Amino acid sequence: MTVVNKAAQAEAVMLDKNRQFYNTLWGAARLVEPERFNTWPLVSSLLPGRARRLEIAPGLRPRLPIAGTQFVDISAPALTILQKHGGNTALASISHLPFADQSFDLLCALDIIEHVDDDLAAMAELSRLAADDAILIISTPLHPELWTPFDDFVGHRRRYEPEQFITMLSDYGFTVVQSAVFGMKPKSSRIVDLGMWLLQHRPKRAMWWYNRVMPITVRFQKKLELISGLMDTNQTAEVLLVCTRSRIIKAAHPKNMDK
Repeated sequence: MTVVNKAAQAEAVMLDKNRQFYNTLWGAARLVEPERFNTWPLVSSLLPGRARRLEIAPGLRPRLPIAGTQFVDISAPALTILQKHGGNTALASISHLPFADQSFDLLCALDIIEHVDDDLAAMAELSRLAADDAILIISTPLHPELWTPFDDFVGHRRRYEPEQFITMLSDYGFTVVQSAVFGMKPKSSRIVDLGMWLLQHRPKRAMWWYNRVMPITVRFQKKLELISGLMDTNQTAEVLLVCTRSRIIKAAHPKNMDK
């Protein structure tokens, strides 16, 4: 088996694992509207003049306005509900997006890049789809030394070193203009461990609690404190970045070399 075939097989296995997990999760969850998240003031400020919107892997926690936004996810149950609320939907992965070049002015990819084996392919797709003046909102967990069983459970492939992630963005034409601490994972490891156990062994019970606790958790989110440029990430477990798209791209993914 060639190296390319092995990589494709590994990607298919991981995609199937993630799809099974999120089909179970979103098949029993309720939609939480984007206006309820602490990202909404940021999103609202970016909407004027950016009607062509894409959000990748939102599940039932979209951050861009649902009506009129193009959503991509690997979970059919999530897409069905988003479509019922006015969203445009496509069943696809971030590594293979079915849209023309420079199709979008505002792109959102929260908590997804760390899930794919070929993150360079994912970045190449984001770069390809972004118009020259587009904005990308992206988040990812940081610092490999902070890895826990939770990362394995939700299908993470990596945690990034901050410099590594910023360099990757730059290589694909994105410049960081704002940043903030991000993430809704409970700080208590006991709560996280209990949640994982319930999802594995008592999924119906877990979702009963999730649908009741999630609205309360959203209500008590801290304000998203954005700063100009890149924040000090030494003590940051997960970061949200607002990036602009430049014309200069330093990297090209191998699959696009023949284009």
